[in-house]
Amino acid sequence: MRTKQQLTDDIRSERRAALVVNARSRRGRQFYDDAHARLQAAGFKLLGSYGVEGDLERSLQRAIDLGPDLLVAGGGDGTISTAGRMLAHRDMALGLLPLGTTNNFARTIGIPPDLDTAITTMTDGLVIDVDLGIAGDMPFTNHVGVGLSAEVMINAPSRLKRAIGRFAYPITALGLLRRHRPLRATVHAEGREIVFTTHQVYVANGGFHAGRPITADAHADDRLLVAYPVGGATRRELLRETARNALTGHRRTLHERPFLAVGELWLETDRPAAVEVDGEPCGRTPLRIALDANALRIMAPPGTEDH
Repeated sequence: MRTKQQLTDDIRSERRAALVVNARSRRGRQFYDDAHARLQAAGFKLLGSYGVEGDLERSLQRAIDLGPDLLVAGGGDGTISTAGRMLAHRDMALGLLPLGTTNNFARTIGIPPDLDTAITTMTDGLVIDVDLGIAGDMPFTNHVGVGLSAEVMINAPSRLKRAIGRFAYPITALGLLRRHRPLRATVHAEGREIVFTTHQVYVANGGFHAGRPITADAHADDRLLVAYPVGGATRRELLRETARNALTGHRRTLHERPFLAVGELWLETDRPAAVEVDGEPCGRTPLRIALDANALRIMAPPGTEDH
């Protein structure tokens, strides 16, 4: 395994890369050819290039088997999470092309949803290590959602997401909320038991959710998971807290209620509740969620601190 500096130097000098873009994502199909051309113009030798509309994991494995120093993955948080899971503990860096709806993990790393900035990060950035979360047996990059958000991910129409982007999620949520019953959730962590009644629970590894900061001090390499309910038992509380999170997350800290920052937790609910992991359905509660520290190498913007 090379050091991070050695891998950074090899990426900058050798430019050996592979490209995998989820062409089913809203922007993936539109920008695949552009990303391919820009990487080549930047001097990268693309050992393989895949615009995927079928089996994403199969294409990612093909790209990994080519042995690039940098695997560039384009798509939304689900695509990035899949690539991150497959690159865990490998001597290979993940490059991010944020082509999805909310691009939470890319925002956490400091890469805005802009192709020019993403390509510049590949050419001028540096390799850092970040943590992966583990939900049950499923590694993830950004977050776990329990309750309403999982129902939204299962039910949000693909056509609506392609048409209006991330606004498809709140529209779907409003439709589901009329018949959604609150959960009695219990979190066991560090010898404590915390109980709350809510429609929605999140456990975040990254610093963003729905394209907005969770808190000002949440990162992907701080060795912490951040668990928090969104509102209480009533629908009004859920809507109020969702709006508050979106508007004030950049001013809040992990030390404030209702955030619980820990390295591992056990989450159970009064009835089996749907779970989504980085936007993909992933079973039901109860669930153990933990961290795999420094599990993934990421190409980050110049000057990024590696905690």
